[in-house]
Amino acid sequence: MTSILIVDDEQDMRNLIDIMLKKSRFQTLQAENGHVAINILSQENVDLVLLDVMMPGIDGFQVCEEIRKTSNVPIIFLTAKDANEDKVKGLTIGADDYIVKPFTSTELVARIVAVLRRMGNTPVEMDVKHLCKGTIDLDEVSRKVFVAGNVIPLTLKEFDLLHLFMTNENTVYTREQLLEILWGIDYAGGTRTVDTHIKTLRLKLGKEAGKFIHTVWGLGYRFEVGL
Repeated sequence: MTSILIVDDEQDMRNLIDIMLKKSRFQTLQAENGHVAINILSQENVDLVLLDVMMPGIDGFQVCEEIRKTSNVPIIFLTAKDANEDKVKGLTIGADDYIVKPFTSTELVARIVAVLRRMGNTPVEMDVKHLCKGTIDLDEVSRKVFVAGNVIPLTLKEFDLLHLFMTNENTVYTREQLLEILWGIDYAGGTRTVDTHIKTLRLKLGKEAGKFIHTVWGLGYRFEVGL
């Protein structure tokens, strides 16, 4: 089984990536900082490293340089820094790819597979039946939703509502449109049904992830990460 080392100082991010990779049948290891990562690499067989740039102590660039002194293991930077000079630096010091946060689970797995293939490895088959937006991971097959690695129990309508938002990020939906799409054009209830479901969904997602569902005053609702 292909082994991936996840290096990130944020536990929520490590857990989220861990869920995404395990669903695609990767084996995972986690390191909360560069020192731990280097120690793991000296003791474990790792096929690829996902390396955050912004970490306390020694940053991802320094970790990459240390790894390259003794190993040719593939390295993909995961970072919120999207400046071109940072990308060039990362690739110049030995990284194999550079992914800017936020990213989808589909993109992450695809880039991992591409790097492994370039290195001559035979990666596992991709599983793209789930969506990742911010700290929310939605599995379309099992119909389960995770927030920062924790399972969030949703009703059928709440799941369908979240799925619609996540597959159409930045799209504004009126209450009438949501009623027609999710409840059917002949639904006899009023638009307050939508407001109630939105309120409950936000509460279940939690204080931070619930903010991804934005109210567009006078129109309806929009899902967007990062505002």
